[in-house]
Amino acid sequence: MRTAATELVGIDLPIFAFSHCRDVVAAVTNAGGCGVLGAVAHSPEQLDIDLRWIEDQVKGRPYGIDLLVPEKFVGADEGGLDRDSLAGLLPEEHKRWVDDLLARYDVPPLPEGGEAGRGVGGMRVDPKSMAPLLDVCFDHAPRLVASALGPPPPHFLDRAHAAGVPVAALAGTVHHAQRHAEAGADIIVAQGTEAGGHTGQIATMVLVPEVVDAVGPRPVLAAGGIANGRQLAAGMALGADGAWCGSVWLTTAEAEVPPFIQAKFLAAGLGDTVRSRSLTGKPARMLRTAWTDEWERDDGPGPLPMPIQPLLVGPALSRIGRVAGTPGTGGNDLITYFVGQVVGSMRSVRPTRRVVEEMIDEFIDAVQRLSGFLEGG
Repeated sequence: MRTAATELVGIDLPIFAFSHCRDVVAAVTNAGGCGVLGAVAHSPEQLDIDLRWIEDQVKGRPYGIDLLVPEKFVGADEGGLDRDSLAGLLPEEHKRWVDDLLARYDVPPLPEGGEAGRGVGGMRVDPKSMAPLLDVCFDHAPRLVASALGPPPPHFLDRAHAAGVPVAALAGTVHHAQRHAEAGADIIVAQGTEAGGHTGQIATMVLVPEVVDAVGPRPVLAAGGIANGRQLAAGMALGADGAWCGSVWLTTAEAEVPPFIQAKFLAAGLGDTVRSRSLTGKPARMLRTAWTDEWERDDGPGPLPMPIQPLLVGPALSRIGRVAGTPGTGGNDLITYFVGQVVGSMRSVRPTRRVVEEMIDEFIDAVQRLSGFLEGG
């Protein structure tokens, strides 16, 4: 299957798979698509380890790296504040509210000497923190890099293009897509509100053709609500050159999520997600749980902006995650995870390669069905 996007990256199938799990990234790449590693919570050392592992697994096949490099964040005017400076901006009211929340749900403290995990609290989104990750990224050989928040900054584009690496940028509106194109992004990912993680408010069906018309002939990928072959065919019928998929990999055998999170996904319905600022400070779609409900309360303090909110909630999420595997506990009630509306159609755990193969088989069936209408069948 050849499209402008597959030709640009050098892959056989128009499937770009975003995942925080290196195993999923390698499996999709080896199946003919392009696995893209979400690296925002990686340390430079861990990113180097994971990229070496991926490259050993894929043997020169294309893979990508996704980083969050927003234009606007607390401390942006100073070029990014260090973590100690940012921590000093945490309001006491918010810290007390989070402590009270954990107490009300009977979430125990971490053991003495225990440390918070990488997760949301370890997100790196400012230039000072991002620079070492970029150094590691371009010490390796990705065939695609992605900027998931706002137009890719000039230094990011210049460095990628100097290395011959195309840049993808995610957009939730036509205006944002045009800004990404004007900045120099090579691929625009038109992401509808159905998507998991940071996402806007416009549906994929509406957004994709508008973005295609606005930025063509630059290749566009459809994202948001794409987890099977019929949805892939629909996105490409709207003018996209492929699909950017994320949530569908969360219930694969290789996924990074623990079994109790996968169980929540498998039990969820189409309406069991919500856009919330409670994890990162920016609107992101995630599983609706007691955590998201609590942050929506009128008597709560409300989320803080990025990157202050991740620093606020990171330790709390580590405490929750440590005990969330026990059903019926406060930790299990509170735990959430980024996921899109397609979670309601995710009904079994399958190997990543099988997901790719079934997606392509269903895509072919869908295209043949449509072709039959033209033949008068």
